[in-house]
Amino acid sequence: MLRAPVDAALVRPAQRASGHVQVPGDKSISHRYALLGGIAGGATRITGYSSGADCAATLDCLRALGVPIQKSGDVVEIAGRGLNGLTPAAGPVDAANSGTTMRLLSGLAAAHPFRTTIVGDASLTRRPMRRVIAPLTEMGATINSDDGRPPLTIEGARLRGITYQPDVPSAQVKSSVLLAGLHASGRTVVVEPAATRDHTERALAAFGVTVERDGLSVGVAGGQELRGRNVKVPGDISGAAFWAALAAGLPGSVVHIDGVGLNPSRTGLLDILRRAGASVDVAVEYEEAGEPIGRVTIASGTPRSFTIAPAEVPGVIDELPALGALGALLPEGSVMEVRGAAELRVKESDRISALARGFRAMGAEILEYPDGFRIESRPLQGAEVDAAGDHRLAMAFAVAASGAATPTTITGAGAVDVSYPGFFQELERLTTAR
Repeated sequence: MLRAPVDAALVRPAQRASGHVQVPGDKSISHRYALLGGIAGGATRITGYSSGADCAATLDCLRALGVPIQKSGDVVEIAGRGLNGLTPAAGPVDAANSGTTMRLLSGLAAAHPFRTTIVGDASLTRRPMRRVIAPLTEMGATINSDDGRPPLTIEGARLRGITYQPDVPSAQVKSSVLLAGLHASGRTVVVEPAATRDHTERALAAFGVTVERDGLSVGVAGGQELRGRNVKVPGDISGAAFWAALAAGLPGSVVHIDGVGLNPSRTGLLDILRRAGASVDVAVEYEEAGEPIGRVTIASGTPRSFTIAPAEVPGVIDELPALGALGALLPEGSVMEVRGAAELRVKESDRISALARGFRAMGAEILEYPDGFRIESRPLQGAEVDAAGDHRLAMAFAVAASGAATPTTITGAGAVDVSYPGFFQELERLTTAR
């Protein structure tokens, strides 16, 4: 595999993948530790902080709101401002490409009695925000938007606790409401239609907050003080998903992923890999701030058709592009199908349509649904494919391209820096050229 100039990558066919790899710090957890550290009392030191641009955007936004932050490599030191301690920014705060930053930060901004305008890049400006606008408005904030899309101008206020039942399961919406609820009067409860990742609940508990959980209901009482602490971020299982798909899809492959987060709300990926015929071995080695961490070993096994049910989708929404790449690498005539994933159409790109265009260009047969897709595998050929500025599509195309007969050029490949700087160098290190 070689990099080509001007934001493109040339991926050459690989015979197999093998070796050990450590993925960058978990994006979801990094965002949450930084935000909680910013409103905690005292100092917070985060090690293993994600190297991606999205999590850097969260730090920049917190700095703009008055939080002193120092960063050296993957270590972030935050001098917490305490509950209600953020200060007005001098101008708009920039979430760049990060939807997580915008949605979670909105929950904090809504609780502070001043105006905050949160902007983003062209991709983020197209993404829907009504799902956080609605509950935060119900709690007492005033939020102006461009027909439900960024930029968001938030007039913070004294918030009141609510019980909120979102129509669509979303960990980001849940987290935004709970962060606002920390500052609200009374109790704030979110009742989910289906379980989503629970990093916020675990992080809140680690920072000293009492979190009430009952089935699909999670709540916090307002006014609880957070305590700064030292925390370590596990490796990002969503980034690991691409190495898992590579190992599962290339015959004779064995990849060991070290120091990765094994939160049960994120390991649905591993169950699906087993169903797709991969050999999966998991060893939990220790726990940090309520998050289990360990090693996952993936070997190619006997690849076969697999289906992802709608009920599984909330737990693997970020891993679906990687699982799509595995579907494209299955033996000829095998089928991979997912339904209940309409959320993919409003990510950094319309991931369903963009994934379909890329895999079709490489020779796979792919059928789009409004809420998913179906891949019937065919021998893959190299092609020129467009990642549409989406980091997960760039990595998915790279995994599929490793099993193609001829080289593939991925345009827009620089988007991997959003979550996984150095991804293409790792791909080259782990693969054996044909």
